[in-house]
Amino acid sequence: MAKFKKKKSEPTIDSDDSKKESIVDETSDIPETEKSEPISGDPSKNPIVSVAEKSEKDRKLNKLFWLRVSLAIIGGIVATIIFEGIEGEERRWASIGFMIAIFLGTIVIAKGMKMQLPSSDRKKIVTQAIGSYVFLYLFSWIVSFTLTHTGTTSSGINI
Repeated sequence: MAKFKKKKSEPTIDSDDSKKESIVDETSDIPETEKSEPISGDPSKNPIVSVAEKSEKDRKLNKLFWLRVSLAIIGGIVATIIFEGIEGEERRWASIGFMIAIFLGTIVIAKGMKMQLPSSDRKKIVTQAIGSYVFLYLFSWIVSFTLTHTGTTSSGINI
């Protein structure tokens, strides 16, 4: 919010007097803003992350990413095969439940990797490659379902 200076003089009646009006600054009415903590020059207070620890963390996050990408593609294809006997809406919800179960399994695997993440990056175990996982799972599921059922329809691609 913008803070405006308060006028401390009486309103003027004469139009010439308005130009002579003075504005008095009073800073005591303005509340203080939050004071930031001073940045200390002491390096012992700041956490030091070595290059080896950072590269190991990045390597494990990269491994988790590719694990989720590969399980998404495999899971989408497997969902087409194992839910073949289910018809209609139940097949869709069973496949989405299967997708969630595989993702929860990757979270357990990621926690087993014992990644040394700072407290601000703990959510990376869950959020790493979640978008890629969902879209690749759905894409591979739809493509594999389409390819397995094209021969049964009269209009489609014959393989």
